[in-house]
Amino acid sequence: MTTETAAAVDEAVRARPARALRPYVGWYSGYRQRGLAPAVHRGLPSPYLTFILTLDEPLVIAAHPDPGQPPGSYPTLLGGLHTSPASITHEGAQSGVQIAVHPLAARALFGLPAGELAGIDVPAEDLLGRLGPGVHERLRAAGSWPERFAVLDGALLQAARPSGRVPPEVGWAWRALRRSGGALPVAELARETGWSARHLQQRFRRETGLTPKAAARVIRFDRARHLLAAGSPPPRLAELATRCGYFDQAHLAREFRALAGCAPSAWLAAEGPEAAKFRNVQGGEVGAVAEWGA
Repeated sequence: MTTETAAAVDEAVRARPARALRPYVGWYSGYRQRGLAPAVHRGLPSPYLTFILTLDEPLVIAAHPDPGQPPGSYPTLLGGLHTSPASITHEGAQSGVQIAVHPLAARALFGLPAGELAGIDVPAEDLLGRLGPGVHERLRAAGSWPERFAVLDGALLQAARPSGRVPPEVGWAWRALRRSGGALPVAELARETGWSARHLQQRFRRETGLTPKAAARVIRFDRARHLLAAGSPPPRLAELATRCGYFDQAHLAREFRALAGCAPSAWLAAEGPEAAKFRNVQGGEVGAVAEWGA
């Protein structure tokens, strides 16, 4: 989608990575905005790591999911899984590519488990060496979105180094949670892996950054807010709660306030499709796709 006038530019482009990368990366989201009103965006909890390479101005984070982390500007950013929103701002212009990385691919792409990034955002510069020399500069020099995505395909394919250090039991448990929409109880996951619930929790958190119970909450929430934004008109909250595995509408509302920092209706009014204030990866597809498995 591209909208351009004499006063404003508003581009949003979505692409799947090269087939060989799809076990590692869900999709690329390219965005470029100019001449718009300043805006604030909630960076919501998601089942994907946040990996951003900016094109022009840096990404400005006014508040991180971890309230102890100070605000900052980031030419590149890698963020772990989290259970509270970030606050991202721009003053009328922003541009970059956001890459949805499966958390179990963190070892293969970045050389560290996603648990080391849990709840925090870090500059990605120190990790770009694995992607080849000058990848950020080559991305910025590319003249079109297909060229930019091709740069990323080449760099990520070069970086990907399959690792057997992700326990297969954790991979199975993560994929089972994704397929179920966050509905499987921890006891059932543990029984299927042959581990105790405590051992599964420890190993799962090390590899993903969340416990199985927290991951289930994030997966349910991610599905619910995508369905909320996709409906025209939006679904009734009671129906949405039933569809996404919540006890009732009140449970959905409590979880939305906890994970998004506001009620479903307030989020939809501020950042739903009618508002379209921010272009970012979180407008992405609903449901699990092929993911990294050790």
